[in-house]
Amino acid sequence: MVADDQAFRFRQSADRLTGSASSSRYGIAVSGGPDSMALLWLAHQAFSGQVEAATVDHGLRSASADEAAMVAAYCADIGVPHRTLHPSEPITGNIQSAARLKRYALLEDWRAERGLDWLMTAHHADDQLETMLMRLNRGSGVSGLAGVRTRSGAILRPLLGWRKAELQALVETKGMPFVHDPSNVDERFDRASLRKRLADADWLDPLAATRSAAALADAEEALQWMMAELCAEHLVHDGDRWILKVTGFPREIQRRLIIRMLEQAEPEAPPPRGDALDAALVHLNSGGKAMLGNWLFTGGKSWTLSRAPARRH
Repeated sequence: MVADDQAFRFRQSADRLTGSASSSRYGIAVSGGPDSMALLWLAHQAFSGQVEAATVDHGLRSASADEAAMVAAYCADIGVPHRTLHPSEPITGNIQSAARLKRYALLEDWRAERGLDWLMTAHHADDQLETMLMRLNRGSGVSGLAGVRTRSGAILRPLLGWRKAELQALVETKGMPFVHDPSNVDERFDRASLRKRLADADWLDPLAATRSAAALADAEEALQWMMAELCAEHLVHDGDRWILKVTGFPREIQRRLIIRMLEQAEPEAPPPRGDALDAALVHLNSGGKAMLGNWLFTGGKSWTLSRAPARRH
């Protein structure tokens, strides 16, 4: 069915991510917004008979049930199996963050249950630019600035090379139904506030930002590979201690080695923040000691990690 130029372009993007596995089956996350409706149409055209769709209804807005029903009706019209997913418990806490985590969990359960090889989401180049700028403003390093990955586990994001305006034009040209989520323009949310300010910044090129993010993702992958090699060669577990036998590395490598040591010692503990890491490096590189969480580092030619002595009351 890949006759449309846009569908052919989409197929090429998806095949680059998966290695052109012709028998693959794809789950499409569809909220009902123009981006995800465009993704649904493109995937259906590119992979006819290999696509199913799901909509997560968190029940956070009165219109969400109608929006899910709209997606279900459109899927029925074009012959794509569809399911509406509901969380078993109300969303609490940081609403956007909690809803995102629950959405991905529900979609992954659905993907596995249906025996689908991949899950596609509708993140595009404008989303990538927003993500990079938000993380830049928070002082993120290489991993954070790599933004949204084109492929993460079973998740594919084949629209990162597309502009939002292209997707909006597509749904309008094809006469597809769609809705706009009011939270996307609600300036109480950081992303919506940034999006409004970017609207007039036409000198920023989201496609160029996407290319930069891809380069940073490659750099992050290379750093992770290097870390695995260095840990295998130089990091030793000795009883209740972890010893890094060689330490004369660039600062970014040293930061990552400290984090790896802590991960091995206490896998469930949150990683230390950048400022705490940098302060610890100053002490360790001068042969001193540093506390990070419940752990004590001792510097010198080698670095040793051990559990910190119990504090006296």
